[in-house]
Amino acid sequence: MNGAERLLETLIESGVELCFANPGTSEMQLVSAIGNSEKMRAVLCLFEGVVSGAADGYARMSDKPALTLLHLGSGFANSMANQHNAMRAHVPLLNVVGDHATYHLKYDAPLTSDVPAHARISSDWTHVSESADDLAAAGAQAVQATLKGWGKIATLIAPANHAWEESTQVAPVLSSPELEEVSAGTLSDIAAALSNGKTTALFMGGRALREECLHAAGRIARACGARILCETFPARLQRGAGRVVVERLPYFAEQAAELLSDFEQLILVGASAPVSFFAYPGKKSWLTPDSCEVIKLAGVDEDVLGALESVAEAMAASEAPETASAVAEQTTPVGDLTPLAIAQTLNQFMPENAIVSDEAATCGLAMFPATENAPPHDWLTITGGAIGQGLPLSLGAALACPERKVIALQADGSAMYTVQALWSMARENTDVTVVIMNNRSYAILNIELARVGAGQATPKTLSMFDLSRPDINWVDLAQGMGVAATRADSAEEFHQQFAAAMASHGPRLIEAMVVQQMP
Repeated sequence: MNGAERLLETLIESGVELCFANPGTSEMQLVSAIGNSEKMRAVLCLFEGVVSGAADGYARMSDKPALTLLHLGSGFANSMANQHNAMRAHVPLLNVVGDHATYHLKYDAPLTSDVPAHARISSDWTHVSESADDLAAAGAQAVQATLKGWGKIATLIAPANHAWEESTQVAPVLSSPELEEVSAGTLSDIAAALSNGKTTALFMGGRALREECLHAAGRIARACGARILCETFPARLQRGAGRVVVERLPYFAEQAAELLSDFEQLILVGASAPVSFFAYPGKKSWLTPDSCEVIKLAGVDEDVLGALESVAEAMAASEAPETASAVAEQTTPVGDLTPLAIAQTLNQFMPENAIVSDEAATCGLAMFPATENAPPHDWLTITGGAIGQGLPLSLGAALACPERKVIALQADGSAMYTVQALWSMARENTDVTVVIMNNRSYAILNIELARVGAGQATPKTLSMFDLSRPDINWVDLAQGMGVAATRADSAEEFHQQFAAAMASHGPRLIEAMVVQQMP
């Protein structure tokens, strides 16, 4: 076997099943090896940002790493925005980046760059293979590195000659690392803090927002009167009718600070202390009041479920959690197509166990609370804040969970960053319904312009947020990439089109001509 074949063998034996690929010349040996394998699924993506975003979505729903196959430093650079989102989401993700042959680097060919420097920006583990034999061994180490804690990014850089040279050594599969246990002292301290009568919130993120953890948090909240909050952009929140209610921290700093203003204690459970997304003139970056004590229960490398259950037991908490969400009332919207009207339709037709990818931007601010009582579902958000995630994330989530309906609530501006994902959705026949919130604007920037005190807006200023002249026709774009598409101009039309999408299988797009309601 050559090095590429030995690497692929090792990755498959280590449990890696799917490869999102945008390969080039340096990766041809690995492309060939995948082409000859029945155990590795290959998904072609037409842009590297789709590759990394799809791998993120796959990992959020499967808790396993997908393989990404990228070409040199420039290819990795194209993937970096969604690498950043995946890093912030704490998911397992394995990059293999082909590089020039070791002996070719000295000639400084046009595509030569410092690939390890690119990779280290978002990767917890980075390695350049030293030989064909080392390539497979490093692959096993990379898989193990992705499974550390809740999930890490590992990047293996494979010089082309190591892929084509013969490899004689079999690389053993390495065991998955165990989660770190929260110390008994910390558990005792938290239980005591929760029993001291102070106004308290559990501030939760990451895997703490899975149903089992929320059940334990709900038990604690019922025992001591604490409120359950979560970070603004959770990686994966399991919510809906019958599940423990979680209050999401508002995006705008003023609103977030107001929500936090009355708390005397903030218990961190898989989340960092809340801070403002950006600096604003004359406003604080730290959002909790100075009088509020911030205490950490568990971090992203720790057994958060075990910690929450231990605290609940120490408090002799009831097995019944805090009040769960009720079933949503069925309201058929009429008139203007607003975000609230879309949410009302979601409540009526979203199937149980749907997966929602939310990159709806300003429209999403109203839709999230309005769908709290929808059938049980998973809600995925843009955890790292780098736009262009929603469509690829939906692709990856659909491939991880082919039996579940995926709904992509997608702002029109950020959708253009990774519009190529539609083509891969069609090619793989994924069960994704994309709802494009078309307000022909980077609407959030109109709000932020005033909030940062950047001065009076001029027509030229506003033109930099305007997505008209020409108008983007999403129906034509989607159909051109093989996705069935319709346009809805009213609440009634959207209601009918979304119902039809939920009753069918395969990729569909609805261009929702929304009437924007600014928060």
